[in-house]
Amino acid sequence: MSTSPFTDWDGTAQQARVLQSTLAQRVVLRDDFVTPRLIAGVDVGFEEQGTITLAAAVLLDANSLQPVAHSVARIPTSMPYVPGLLSFRELPAVLQALRELPHAPDLIYCDGLGIAHPRRLGIAAHLGVVTGLPTIGVAKKILVGKHEELAPTKGARVPLVHAGEQVGWMLRSKDRVKPLVVSPGHRVSLASAVELVLACCRGYRLPEPTRLADRLASRRGEMPALMSAPDLFG
Repeated sequence: MSTSPFTDWDGTAQQARVLQSTLAQRVVLRDDFVTPRLIAGVDVGFEEQGTITLAAAVLLDANSLQPVAHSVARIPTSMPYVPGLLSFRELPAVLQALRELPHAPDLIYCDGLGIAHPRRLGIAAHLGVVTGLPTIGVAKKILVGKHEELAPTKGARVPLVHAGEQVGWMLRSKDRVKPLVVSPGHRVSLASAVELVLACCRGYRLPEPTRLADRLASRRGEMPALMSAPDLFG
C-alpha cells in the first residue's frame, strides 16, 4: 500500500486540482475484485479545533458484517478545508488507519464521494487509486449532479447525473430517510456499487462499514464486540 497520496504535489490548491484530473484517468469503473471476505469502512473526524485529523478504519467479516478489528489514527491537520479537495486533507490519516489494521480488506466503503465529483476524484476514488484496492464512496450530501425524485421505500434508487454522465446513485437505504449518494471509487462498477452498499444496510441510514467507522471517528457510543480471529482465519 502506498504511503504517499500526493506524489509531486507542491501543496497548492491549484496543483491539487490538476493532480485530481490526472489521477482520475487511472480510475477503473468495472468490477475488478474477488468476492469480498473482509470489507472495511473508513471515516474521518477532527479534534482540537480542527488541528488534529482523526481517521477511523473498521474491518468487518463480509458475510456477517460483524467487526473483526478497528484502528484509529491521529495526525496533525496539514491542509485547511477546501471544497472539492477533501482527500488532500483527510487521506494521510485514512492511509495510516488502514495500515494499522491486521489484514488488508478486499473492499473499502469510504464516507465520502467516489466519482461523483467535479473532476471525478472524490476521496473514495483517490483512496482506491493510491492503494490499488476496490473502493466505494458513500456520502450524505451531493457535491455535483442532479437526479429525479425517488420512492420513499428502502432500496429505491435513481441515477445521479453530472455533465451528461452518470456519476452515481441516490439510494434510499431505509424507509423514509434522506437518500445516500453512492458512487464507485475504483475497481467497482456503477451497477455493483449501489447493490454492495444496499447489501450492507441493516436498519440504519448508513451501511454497516461506514456507520461503525463514523461511531469511532466521532466517538459516539461503543463498538460492538469483535469477532475472534480464528472465526475467520483459523
